[in-house]
Amino acid sequence: MERNTRQRGAIRRVFSALHRPLSPAEVLTAAQGEVPSMGIATVYRTIKTLVEEGEIKSIDVPGESPRYEVAHLGHHHHFHCRACDKVFEVEGCPADIQKLAPTGFVTEGHEVMLFGRCTTCKAA
Repeated sequence: MERNTRQRGAIRRVFSALHRPLSPAEVLTAAQGEVPSMGIATVYRTIKTLVEEGEIKSIDVPGESPRYEVAHLGHHHHFHCRACDKVFEVEGCPADIQKLAPTGFVTEGHEVMLFGRCTTCKAA
């Protein structure tokens, strides 16, 4: 039981420290810095539990597997770097999305995903 608690704690700290949506593989790599013996199955089980408990939430990236981020963040959007495949948080939101909906439609929510190259990949 102690090992599981240590692994879960390491995964929680990864989400808190990296401040961006993460793939399970990214979580594993970062968490192995604290718990070298951790495996991908533990990451998937822990992510599932943390989603069920409302601590983290799934972020859909078109054409890819979901990423995960802490759930308590306010409304925001994401930037997907096509070079390194990382996803980053974007502060703010375009003004009045309702104006984009067809006449007579009612907007109940929206998702915005920006694509391009992050500062690291742009410089390379």
